[in-house]
Amino acid sequence: MLKGKHIILGVTGGIAAYKSAWLIREFVKANAEVQVVMTRTATQFITPLTLSTLSRREALIDMFPPAPDQTTDQWTKHVDLSLWADIMLIAPATANTIAKIAHGMADDFLTTLVLALRCPLLIASSMDVDMYRNEITQRNIDILKETGYFLIDPDSGELASGLTGPGRLPEIERLVKIVDDLLHKIHQDLTGKRVLVSAGPTQEPIDPVRFFSNRSSGKMGFALANAAALRGGEVTLVSGPVHLRTPRNTRRIDVVTASEMNEVMQSKFSSSDVVIMSAAVADFSPAHRVEHKLKRGDEVDRRFVVELKGNPDILKTLGEQKTHQVMVGFALETDDGVENAKKKLDEKHLDAIILNNPNVKGAGFGADTNVVTVITADGKIDELPMMSKFDVANEILDRVVTYL
Repeated sequence: MLKGKHIILGVTGGIAAYKSAWLIREFVKANAEVQVVMTRTATQFITPLTLSTLSRREALIDMFPPAPDQTTDQWTKHVDLSLWADIMLIAPATANTIAKIAHGMADDFLTTLVLALRCPLLIASSMDVDMYRNEITQRNIDILKETGYFLIDPDSGELASGLTGPGRLPEIERLVKIVDDLLHKIHQDLTGKRVLVSAGPTQEPIDPVRFFSNRSSGKMGFALANAAALRGGEVTLVSGPVHLRTPRNTRRIDVVTASEMNEVMQSKFSSSDVVIMSAAVADFSPAHRVEHKLKRGDEVDRRFVVELKGNPDILKTLGEQKTHQVMVGFALETDDGVENAKKKLDEKHLDAIILNNPNVKGAGFGADTNVVTVITADGKIDELPMMSKFDVANEILDRVVTYL
Protein backbone atom coordinates (compact mmCIF):
# COMPACT_ATOMS: atom_id res chain seq x y z
CA MET A 1 0.00 0.00 0.00
CA LEU A 2 2.97 2.37 0.35
CA LYS A 3 3.70 2.56 -3.38
CA GLY A 4 2.75 5.97 -4.72
CA LYS A 5 1.37 7.14 -1.37
CA HIS A 6 1.97 10.64 -0.06
CA ILE A 7 3.38 10.47 3.48
CA ILE A 8 4.06 13.41 5.76
CA LEU A 9 6.67 12.61 8.39
CA GLY A 10 6.63 14.94 11.37
CA VAL A 11 9.85 15.06 13.39
CA THR A 12 9.96 16.71 16.81
CA GLY A 13 12.76 17.50 19.25
CA GLY A 14 13.57 14.23 20.94
CA ILE A 15 16.72 12.14 21.06
CA ALA A 16 15.07 9.59 18.74
CA ALA A 17 14.84 12.18 15.95
CA TYR A 18 17.87 10.61 14.28
CA LYS A 19 15.82 7.49 13.58
CA SER A 20 13.60 9.52 11.24
CA ALA A 21 16.36 9.17 8.62
CA TRP A 22 15.84 5.41 8.62
CA LEU A 23 12.09 5.83 8.40
CA ILE A 24 12.41 8.04 5.34
CA ARG A 25 14.73 5.51 3.74
CA GLU A 26 12.21 2.69 4.18
CA PHE A 27 9.31 4.75 2.85
CA VAL A 28 11.30 5.86 -0.20
CA LYS A 29 12.44 2.27 -0.85
CA ALA A 30 8.75 1.34 -0.92
CA ASN A 31 8.21 4.01 -3.60
CA ALA A 32 6.27 6.38 -1.38
CA GLU A 33 6.63 10.16 -1.61
CA VAL A 34 7.75 11.67 1.69
CA GLN A 35 7.46 15.23 2.90
CA VAL A 36 9.31 15.98 6.14
CA VAL A 37 7.99 18.60 8.56
CA MET A 38 10.28 19.44 11.49
CA THR A 39 9.90 21.48 14.63
CA ARG A 40 12.62 24.00 15.32
CA THR A 41 13.90 21.92 18.26
CA ALA A 42 14.11 18.82 16.04
CA THR A 43 16.88 20.58 14.08
CA GLN A 44 19.03 20.42 17.23
CA PHE A 45 19.07 16.61 16.93
CA ILE A 46 19.27 16.06 13.17
CA THR A 47 19.90 18.49 10.33
CA PRO A 48 17.21 19.49 7.83
CA LEU A 49 19.78 18.89 5.08
CA THR A 50 20.00 15.20 6.00
CA LEU A 51 16.25 14.67 5.93
CA SER A 52 15.80 16.80 2.79
CA THR A 53 18.42 14.76 0.97
CA LEU A 54 16.89 11.43 1.95
CA SER A 55 13.31 12.48 1.17
CA ARG A 56 14.29 14.38 -2.00
CA ARG A 57 12.11 17.26 -0.80
CA GLU A 58 12.95 20.29 1.27
CA ALA A 59 12.20 19.66 4.94
CA LEU A 60 9.70 22.28 6.10
CA ILE A 61 10.27 24.03 9.42
CA ASP A 62 9.01 27.60 9.48
CA MET A 63 5.47 28.79 9.01
CA PHE A 64 6.58 31.91 7.17
CA PRO A 65 9.19 32.29 4.42
CA PRO A 66 12.61 33.43 5.63
CA ALA A 67 12.73 36.37 3.23
CA PRO A 68 9.90 38.89 2.86
CA ASP A 69 10.36 39.10 -0.92
CA GLN A 70 9.58 35.41 -1.43
CA THR A 71 6.27 34.32 -2.88
CA THR A 72 3.34 33.75 -0.55
CA ASP A 73 3.01 30.10 -1.57
CA GLN A 74 4.68 28.94 1.62
CA TRP A 75 2.12 30.72 3.78
CA THR A 76 -0.57 28.29 2.65
CA LYS A 77 1.59 25.19 2.43
CA HIS A 78 -0.08 23.69 5.51
CA VAL A 79 -3.37 23.71 3.58
CA ASP A 80 -1.79 22.36 0.41
CA LEU A 81 -0.07 19.54 2.29
CA SER A 82 -3.24 18.64 4.20
CA LEU A 83 -4.90 17.95 0.84
CA TRP A 84 -1.83 16.24 -0.66
CA ALA A 85 -1.21 13.68 2.09
CA ASP A 86 -2.60 10.17 2.33
CA ILE A 87 -1.29 9.76 5.87
CA MET A 88 0.84 11.62 8.41
CA LEU A 89 3.18 10.07 10.96
CA ILE A 90 4.82 12.03 13.76
CA ALA A 91 7.86 10.07 14.94
CA PRO A 92 9.20 10.85 17.39
CA ALA A 93 6.41 12.82 19.10
CA THR A 94 7.54 14.58 22.26
CA ALA A 95 5.39 15.27 25.31
CA ASN A 96 5.37 18.93 24.32
CA THR A 97 4.05 18.29 20.82
CA ILE A 98 1.45 15.83 22.10
CA ALA A 99 0.23 18.45 24.59
CA LYS A 100 0.00 21.14 21.91
CA ILE A 101 -1.95 18.93 19.50
CA ALA A 102 -4.30 17.75 22.28
CA HIS A 103 -5.22 21.34 23.09
CA GLY A 104 -5.42 22.70 19.57
CA MET A 105 -2.33 24.89 19.64
CA ALA A 106 -0.84 25.96 16.31
CA ASP A 107 2.36 27.84 17.06
CA ASP A 108 4.61 26.28 14.42
CA PHE A 109 4.31 24.71 10.99
CA LEU A 110 3.84 21.16 12.28
CA THR A 111 1.00 21.86 14.73
CA THR A 112 -0.70 24.21 12.25
CA LEU A 113 -0.59 21.46 9.64
CA VAL A 114 -2.13 18.98 12.09
CA LEU A 115 -5.15 21.25 12.61
CA ALA A 116 -5.69 21.46 8.84
CA LEU A 117 -5.08 17.77 8.24
CA ARG A 118 -7.75 15.62 6.56
CA CYS A 119 -5.91 12.30 6.37
CA PRO A 120 -5.23 9.82 9.22
CA LEU A 121 -2.63 10.94 11.77
CA LEU A 122 -0.34 8.46 13.52
CA ILE A 123 1.57 9.65 16.59
CA ALA A 124 4.52 7.65 17.90
CA SER A 125 5.39 9.06 21.31
CA SER A 126 8.98 8.99 22.51
CA MET A 127 10.25 10.54 25.74
CA ASP A 128 11.74 9.70 29.11
CA VAL A 129 9.82 7.22 31.23
CA ASP A 130 8.61 9.66 33.88
CA MET A 131 7.46 12.15 31.28
CA TYR A 132 5.50 9.40 29.54
CA ARG A 133 3.92 8.14 32.75
CA ASN A 134 3.04 11.63 33.94
CA GLU A 135 -0.71 11.93 34.48
CA ILE A 136 -0.94 15.03 32.28
CA THR A 137 0.80 13.30 29.38
CA GLN A 138 -1.49 10.29 29.71
CA ARG A 139 -4.52 12.57 29.78
CA ASN A 140 -3.33 14.28 26.60
CA ILE A 141 -2.81 10.90 24.93
CA ASP A 142 -6.39 9.93 25.85
CA ILE A 143 -7.66 13.18 24.31
CA LEU A 144 -5.90 12.38 21.05
CA LYS A 145 -7.24 8.82 20.97
CA GLU A 146 -10.81 9.96 21.57
CA THR A 147 -10.48 12.59 18.84
CA GLY A 148 -9.70 9.89 16.31
CA TYR A 149 -5.93 10.08 16.05
CA PHE A 150 -3.89 6.86 16.18
CA LEU A 151 -1.41 6.59 19.05
CA ILE A 152 1.48 4.15 18.83
CA ASP A 153 2.66 3.03 22.25
CA PRO A 154 6.40 3.40 22.88
CA ASP A 155 8.64 0.40 23.41
CA SER A 156 10.18 -0.31 26.80
CA GLY A 157 13.91 -0.50 27.37
CA GLU A 158 16.95 1.52 28.29
CA LEU A 159 16.49 5.23 27.60
CA ALA A 160 18.94 8.04 26.88
CA SER A 161 18.69 9.19 30.50
CA GLY A 162 19.94 5.83 31.71
CA LEU A 163 16.51 4.93 33.12
CA THR A 164 14.61 1.90 31.94
CA GLY A 165 10.92 1.79 31.03
CA PRO A 166 8.42 2.80 28.34
CA GLY A 167 9.51 5.71 26.17
CA ARG A 168 11.63 4.31 23.33
CA LEU A 169 10.54 4.99 19.78
CA PRO A 170 9.26 1.69 18.30
CA GLU A 171 11.49 -0.12 15.84
CA ILE A 172 11.46 1.23 12.28
CA GLU A 173 10.04 -2.01 10.85
CA ARG A 174 7.08 -1.81 13.24
CA LEU A 175 6.35 1.81 12.37
CA VAL A 176 6.44 1.10 8.65
CA LYS A 177 4.11 -1.88 9.11
CA ILE A 178 1.63 0.18 11.14
CA VAL A 179 1.53 2.84 8.43
CA ASP A 180 1.06 0.18 5.76
CA ASP A 181 -1.68 -1.59 7.74
CA LEU A 182 -3.62 1.62 8.31
CA LEU A 183 -3.47 2.50 4.63
CA HIS A 184 -4.93 -0.95 3.91
CA LYS A 185 -7.92 -0.10 6.10
CA ILE A 186 -8.52 3.42 4.88
CA HIS A 187 -10.06 3.57 1.42
CA GLN A 188 -11.87 6.56 -0.03
CA ASP A 189 -14.83 4.35 -0.92
CA LEU A 190 -17.40 6.46 0.95
CA THR A 191 -16.52 9.72 -0.76
CA GLY A 192 -19.69 11.63 -1.53
CA LYS A 193 -21.82 9.30 0.60
CA ARG A 194 -23.83 10.57 3.55
CA VAL A 195 -23.43 8.32 6.57
CA LEU A 196 -25.77 8.53 9.55
CA VAL A 197 -24.59 6.83 12.74
CA SER A 198 -26.29 6.59 16.13
CA ALA A 199 -24.29 5.90 19.27
CA GLY A 200 -24.43 5.62 23.04
CA PRO A 201 -27.33 5.10 25.43
CA THR A 202 -30.48 7.11 25.93
CA GLN A 203 -31.67 8.43 29.27
CA GLU A 204 -35.35 8.24 30.16
CA PRO A 205 -36.23 10.61 33.04
CA ILE A 206 -38.20 9.48 36.08
CA ASP A 207 -38.00 12.82 37.88
CA PRO A 208 -35.72 15.87 37.49
CA VAL A 209 -32.70 13.98 38.91
CA ARG A 210 -33.23 10.27 38.15
CA PHE A 211 -33.45 8.34 34.91
CA PHE A 212 -33.42 4.88 33.34
CA SER A 213 -30.43 4.13 31.13
CA ASN A 214 -27.90 1.42 30.29
CA ARG A 215 -24.14 0.88 30.35
CA SER A 216 -23.38 1.74 26.72
CA SER A 217 -20.24 3.88 26.41
CA GLY A 218 -20.81 4.89 22.79
CA LYS A 219 -17.31 3.76 21.78
CA MET A 220 -18.48 1.45 18.99
CA GLY A 221 -20.61 4.13 17.36
CA PHE A 222 -17.87 6.72 17.64
CA ALA A 223 -15.40 4.28 16.08
CA LEU A 224 -17.82 3.79 13.19
CA ALA A 225 -18.14 7.54 12.70
CA ASN A 226 -14.36 7.98 12.76
CA ALA A 227 -13.76 5.14 10.30
CA ALA A 228 -16.48 6.36 7.93
CA ALA A 229 -15.09 9.91 7.96
CA LEU A 230 -11.58 8.63 7.22
CA ARG A 231 -13.03 6.75 4.24
CA GLY A 232 -14.38 9.99 2.83
CA GLY A 233 -17.96 9.85 4.10
CA GLU A 234 -19.99 12.89 5.13
CA VAL A 235 -20.77 11.66 8.62
CA THR A 236 -23.52 12.75 10.99
CA LEU A 237 -23.25 11.22 14.46
CA VAL A 238 -26.37 11.22 16.64
CA SER A 239 -25.22 10.52 20.18
CA GLY A 240 -26.87 9.90 23.49
CA PRO A 241 -25.15 11.14 26.67
CA VAL A 242 -21.52 9.94 26.59
CA HIS A 243 -18.14 11.23 27.73
CA LEU A 244 -16.40 11.00 24.36
CA ARG A 245 -14.93 13.64 22.09
CA THR A 246 -16.33 14.12 18.63
CA PRO A 247 -14.32 12.27 15.93
CA ARG A 248 -12.57 14.40 13.35
CA ASN A 249 -14.54 15.59 10.31
CA THR A 250 -17.82 14.48 11.89
CA ARG A 251 -20.97 16.46 12.55
CA ARG A 252 -22.37 15.55 15.97
CA ILE A 253 -25.91 15.99 17.23
CA ASP A 254 -26.47 15.30 20.93
CA VAL A 255 -29.76 13.90 22.21
CA VAL A 256 -30.91 12.50 25.55
CA THR A 257 -34.09 10.46 25.22
CA ALA A 258 -35.21 7.80 22.75
CA SER A 259 -37.89 10.17 21.44
CA GLU A 260 -35.27 12.84 20.74
CA MET A 261 -33.04 10.33 18.95
CA ASN A 262 -36.01 9.12 16.91
CA GLU A 263 -36.85 12.66 15.85
CA VAL A 264 -33.31 13.41 14.67
CA MET A 265 -32.84 10.06 12.91
CA GLN A 266 -36.15 10.52 11.09
CA SER A 267 -35.17 14.01 9.95
CA LYS A 268 -31.81 12.84 8.54
CA PHE A 269 -32.88 9.48 7.13
CA SER A 270 -34.15 10.36 3.64
CA SER A 271 -30.95 12.23 2.70
CA SER A 272 -28.64 9.47 3.99
CA ASP A 273 -26.97 6.76 1.93
CA VAL A 274 -25.81 4.63 4.87
CA VAL A 275 -27.53 4.31 8.24
CA ILE A 276 -25.83 2.46 11.09
CA MET A 277 -27.86 2.19 14.28
CA SER A 278 -25.36 1.26 16.98
CA ALA A 279 -27.05 3.20 19.80
CA ALA A 280 -28.39 1.23 22.75
CA VAL A 281 -31.82 2.84 22.77
CA ALA A 282 -33.91 2.20 25.87
CA ASP A 283 -36.91 0.00 25.06
CA PHE A 284 -39.04 1.60 27.75
CA SER A 285 -39.49 4.96 29.45
CA PRO A 286 -41.61 6.07 32.43
CA ALA A 287 -45.22 6.59 31.40
CA HIS A 288 -45.44 9.64 33.66
CA ARG A 289 -42.51 11.85 34.53
CA VAL A 290 -42.70 13.34 38.02
CA GLU A 291 -41.96 17.06 37.90
CA HIS A 292 -40.49 17.20 41.40
CA LYS A 293 -37.75 15.15 43.03
CA LEU A 294 -39.16 11.99 44.58
CA LYS A 295 -38.45 11.81 48.30
CA ARG A 296 -37.41 8.60 49.96
CA GLY A 297 -39.44 9.25 53.11
CA ASP A 298 -38.79 7.94 56.59
CA GLU A 299 -39.54 4.30 55.88
CA VAL A 300 -36.38 2.35 55.04
CA ASP A 301 -38.24 -0.20 52.90
CA ARG A 302 -40.47 2.29 51.10
CA ARG A 303 -41.16 1.19 47.53
CA PHE A 304 -42.11 3.03 44.38
CA VAL A 305 -43.94 1.61 41.41
CA VAL A 306 -42.96 3.15 38.08
CA GLU A 307 -45.27 2.48 35.15
CA LEU A 308 -43.38 2.02 31.89
CA LYS A 309 -44.40 2.60 28.30
CA GLY A 310 -42.71 1.37 25.14
CA ASN A 311 -40.33 3.67 23.26
CA PRO A 312 -40.42 4.00 19.49
CA ASP A 313 -38.59 1.24 17.63
CA ILE A 314 -36.36 3.60 15.65
CA LEU A 315 -34.64 0.96 13.54
CA LYS A 316 -37.87 -0.77 12.54
CA THR A 317 -39.54 2.51 11.64
CA LEU A 318 -36.60 3.56 9.50
CA GLY A 319 -36.44 0.14 7.86
CA GLU A 320 -40.06 0.44 6.78
CA GLN A 321 -39.24 3.77 5.10
CA LYS A 322 -36.12 2.46 3.39
CA THR A 323 -35.66 3.32 -0.27
CA HIS A 324 -32.00 3.43 -1.36
CA GLN A 325 -30.30 3.37 2.06
CA VAL A 326 -27.90 0.67 3.20
CA MET A 327 -28.97 -0.13 6.76
CA VAL A 328 -27.02 -1.81 9.56
CA GLY A 329 -28.30 -2.64 13.03
CA PHE A 330 -26.83 -4.12 16.19
CA ALA A 331 -28.11 -7.01 18.28
CA LEU A 332 -26.89 -7.42 21.84
CA GLU A 333 -27.82 -10.97 22.80
CA THR A 334 -26.87 -13.34 25.61
CA ASP A 335 -28.93 -16.36 24.44
CA ASP A 336 -29.70 -17.81 20.99
CA GLY A 337 -27.72 -14.95 19.48
CA VAL A 338 -27.64 -15.87 15.80
CA GLU A 339 -31.29 -16.92 15.72
CA ASN A 340 -32.47 -13.72 17.41
CA ALA A 341 -30.19 -11.52 15.29
CA LYS A 342 -31.43 -13.07 12.03
CA LYS A 343 -35.00 -12.49 13.13
CA LYS A 344 -34.20 -8.83 13.83
CA LEU A 345 -32.44 -8.55 10.47
CA ASP A 346 -35.60 -9.66 8.63
CA GLU A 347 -38.14 -7.79 10.73
CA LYS A 348 -36.32 -4.47 10.43
CA HIS A 349 -35.44 -4.73 6.72
CA LEU A 350 -31.69 -4.50 7.32
CA ASP A 351 -28.80 -5.23 4.99
CA ALA A 352 -26.59 -6.38 7.86
CA ILE A 353 -26.77 -6.88 11.59
CA ILE A 354 -23.90 -6.96 14.06
CA LEU A 355 -24.29 -9.50 16.84
CA ASN A 356 -22.33 -9.33 20.08
CA ASN A 357 -22.58 -10.77 23.57
CA PRO A 358 -21.57 -8.56 26.53
CA ASN A 359 -20.57 -11.65 28.50
CA VAL A 360 -17.80 -12.56 26.03
CA LYS A 361 -14.32 -11.47 27.06
CA GLY A 362 -13.27 -8.41 25.07
CA ALA A 363 -16.82 -7.46 24.11
CA GLY A 364 -18.14 -5.88 27.30
CA PHE A 365 -19.50 -2.41 27.86
CA GLY A 366 -16.89 0.35 27.77
CA ALA A 367 -14.14 -1.84 26.29
CA ASP A 368 -11.86 -0.65 23.50
CA THR A 369 -12.23 -4.02 21.78
CA ASN A 370 -15.20 -5.98 20.51
CA VAL A 371 -16.05 -9.52 19.43
CA VAL A 372 -18.82 -9.59 16.85
CA THR A 373 -20.58 -11.77 14.33
CA VAL A 374 -21.60 -10.03 11.11
CA ILE A 375 -24.78 -11.40 9.54
CA THR A 376 -25.78 -10.03 6.13
CA ALA A 377 -29.06 -10.19 4.23
CA ASP A 378 -27.59 -12.63 1.70
CA GLY A 379 -27.21 -15.22 4.47
CA LYS A 380 -23.49 -14.88 5.19
CA ILE A 381 -22.41 -15.25 8.81
CA ASP A 382 -18.89 -14.08 9.67
CA GLU A 383 -17.57 -14.60 13.18
CA LEU A 384 -14.79 -12.09 13.73
CA PRO A 385 -12.03 -12.50 16.32
CA MET A 386 -11.48 -9.96 19.08
CA MET A 387 -10.17 -6.71 17.61
CA SER A 388 -10.22 -3.00 18.28
CA LYS A 389 -13.53 -1.25 17.76
CA PHE A 390 -11.94 0.79 14.98
CA ASP A 391 -11.02 -2.43 13.16
CA VAL A 392 -14.53 -3.80 13.77
CA ALA A 393 -15.89 -0.57 12.29
CA ASN A 394 -13.85 -1.05 9.13
CA GLU A 395 -14.98 -4.68 8.84
CA ILE A 396 -18.56 -3.42 8.94
CA LEU A 397 -17.89 -0.67 6.41
CA ASP A 398 -16.15 -3.15 4.08
CA ARG A 399 -19.49 -4.94 3.84
CA VAL A 400 -21.50 -1.73 3.59
CA VAL A 401 -19.65 -0.61 0.46
CA THR A 402 -20.50 -3.86 -1.33
CA TYR A 403 -24.18 -2.90 -1.03
CA LEU A 404 -23.48 0.63 -2.21
